[in-house]
This record gives sequence, structure tokens and C-alpha cells, in this order.
Amino acid sequence: MIALVLLLALLGVVAFAAASGAAALPVGEILMLIGVFVVVFGSGVYVGAVLGLLAFLIGFLFSDRPWWNFAGQTLWGPSSNYVLVAVPLFLLMGEILLRAGLSERLYRALNVWLNRLPGGVLHTNIVSCAVFSAISGSSVATAATMGSVALPYFQNTAYSQRWVLGSLAAGGALGNLIPPGITFIIYGLMTETSVGALYIAALLPSLLVTGLFLLLIFGHGLRHPLPKAPPLPLSVKLRALTDLTPTVLLILLVLGSIYAGWATPTEAAALGVTGAMAFAAFERRLNLRMLHASAEATARNTALLGLIIFGAYLLNYILTSINVPQATARLIAELPLPPWAIMLCIIALYFALGTFMEGFSMIITTVPVVFPIVVALGYDPIWFGVVVTMMVEIAQISPPDGTVMYVLQGMRPRAGPISDVFIGVMPFLLAYLAAVLLLLVFPEIALWLPRAMS
Repeated sequence: MIALVLLLALLGVVAFAAASGAAALPVGEILMLIGVFVVVFGSGVYVGAVLGLLAFLIGFLFSDRPWWNFAGQTLWGPSSNYVLVAVPLFLLMGEILLRAGLSERLYRALNVWLNRLPGGVLHTNIVSCAVFSAISGSSVATAATMGSVALPYFQNTAYSQRWVLGSLAAGGALGNLIPPGITFIIYGLMTETSVGALYIAALLPSLLVTGLFLLLIFGHGLRHPLPKAPPLPLSVKLRALTDLTPTVLLILLVLGSIYAGWATPTEAAALGVTGAMAFAAFERRLNLRMLHASAEATARNTALLGLIIFGAYLLNYILTSINVPQATARLIAELPLPPWAIMLCIIALYFALGTFMEGFSMIITTVPVVFPIVVALGYDPIWFGVVVTMMVEIAQISPPDGTVMYVLQGMRPRAGPISDVFIGVMPFLLAYLAAVLLLLVFPEIALWLPRAMS
């Protein structure tokens, strides 16, 4: 399956490069390129290195420009981007919350209320990720933090590992869709769209996606019932809600400062780190050893994500230099189809790109070309921003290049094949695509709330 996806992706690159005027390549070189990439990826080489290798191969075989002269400048852009500073800050906040036991308290409190539903603790995976997303702003941070808390709960249980990993990956993918998602900031800066309006527009779609995930788990629980946890008195459940207090206060601190206009998202992330440290101190777990461990884990995860972003930026630079995204968008815009069909083609384009491109780089590469087409078709920029963000989240859980899936694979207490994550996330991936189609049919899901609050 992975080899087939990679083969189709590379053949698409060849076709689009040819359509954009690049010189035709001998069949032998095309087959060599496909063969090398499939072998390297299949051998377990880190995905960032694979993306970089693909960029070098396509650059040497397709481009007649000395692109290597600009490689350093291309990589310097994302590494010095002020907006992306929020990513390590949110990761650091998550690490502090994890070591202070606050994220575990969040998971435990929600589990008291949800574990007796059909599907059991899988519901807790989704809801805890959704709540934590409201203070993280990052899919990777959400998946890493809640995965480290949730995975030990499923040791020596009857739960399917595929559904456990799939639900955590799907829940982690909510990190960018639920405000304060970083993708909205990038999209707003590129299209001059209000980030505040984008955050408001994302609220109902977030509830829609979360609801579809829970409905999916509910159906799975009915088909594959597990022994229910013993019932708890209402007083115990109410006392468990006190464990949610730190998370609620952090949400108010992070989101409240953004909505009130007191802080930018990056500054709000710094406030979140400060708030997490304050709660850790209140729990008497704040010390230099804990901060050192949190900073070390943050640096490791930031470097891991940074290598993927660097490889994706280099690959996107090469693809842009041979006019692949531009030729694709032009081809779609010239199709003799109604606007809804063209939009469906654009969504399909993003889904295809998400199988082998990093989400942020996918937006940076395509939005400047696709956005004018979308506006000319009569679609609202705020609505499209929500749809694009959802497609970025789908890219995070789309094999073979979904970042969130690799984060969870690396955190598994017991080693297992990556196919467990790939197969487990598929039902949730289809549910996410269904939510995008619902937004295409009923755009008011995203637009009603901004209009009501304007």
C-alpha cells in the first residue's frame, strides 16, 4: 500500500513537471527515482531524510536551475520564522504539564465520565485530546502529550492496539483545528484574513469532527463490546471535575489573551508555559530536574519536527521551481466544471499532496496559487481557511507521511509495526474527510458563528 501511494505520488510529480514545460525524462531515470524512494522509505529511514533525498533526486533530474545555491536560504526561512516559535513553546508547555501530572489529571477526570460508554476509554482519548488542543495549538504537541498519558492505560487490556493508536492519532490531529491552531495564523498572514474570525469559524467544525470521531468509536464499541467499568456515584464524578480546573484556567489564559487582543499566539504560548510552570509549582513538582527534562524533550521533538519541515521546504522549493503546484492549480481552474466540482478537485489535490508533503509547507506552496481561484469561484476566504486547515490535519494522519502517526509509533511501550497506526487511523481519516464534504455542502457550519458575532 505504501509503495503504491509513493509510486502514484512520484508519477504525479513526473506528469505535472511535464505539463509545466520541464524536459522529458528517460523512462529508466523515472523508474530509478521511484525505485530508490520506495526502497529507502521501506527500509525505515527517517521521513525527514526521505523528503530531503526526494528533493535532491527531483532537483537533479528535473530542474535545470542551480537550485543548490538557494538551499541554505530556503531552509533559513522556516528556521527563523517568528510564528513557528509558538511550536516549541506549546511543546514545552505540554511537557511541563505532563511532568506536573496535570495532563494525567485531565485524562483521569474525563475517563471517570466517559469510560462506561460503548467504546470505553477510546472516548477519553478523543475528548482529552480535544480539550488539550485548546491550549496546545499543535497536533504534534497534543499527540505527544496525551499519547504519553493514555498509552499506559491500555497495557494488558482487551482494547485493539490499532484502535487505541488510531484514536490517539485522530485526537492529536485536532490540535491545529481547535483554536489556537497555528495553521490559521499562517493562512491568515498569507491571505490577509482575520485570524480571530478564523478561530471563531473553526469552533463548530471542531465540534463536528470530534462528534464524528466519538460516533465512530461508539459504533465500534457496539460491534465489539468490552467489559464495562464499575459504576461510580455522582459525588465521585463531581469531585473528579476539580482535576479539570488547571486545564480550564490555562485555556482561559491562552485563548482569552488572544481573543481579548492582549497577546499574539506566540506570546500566548509563552503565557501558557508560564501558567504551566505556575501549576507545576502549585503541585510541588517544579524543580530544575523537571525543567531540564521538559526542555530536553522539547528540543528533541522540535528537532524531529524541524527536520521534517526542512525536508518538506526543500522538496517544495524544488517542486515550485519546476512549476508543479502552479501547473496543478492552473489545470484545475481550467476544467469545464461547476464551482463545487472544481472545489472538490482542489480538496482532492490537498489530500493527494498530504500523502507525501508536510502540512505547513503544503499551505505555503499552494495557497498563494489556489486562493485566487477559490475567491474567483465565489467561496468565502474564512470558509476556505477552515477547509485548508482540516486538510492539513488530514495530512497529519495520512500514510505514509503523517507526522502524528510517527510520533505515536515512537512512543509505543511495546514495539510493533507502523502498519498498526496506518490501519487504525483509517476509519478516523474517512470520518475527517466526511466532515470536509459536509462543510462543502453546508458552508454555514463554518460561517454562521462569525456572522452571528460580527
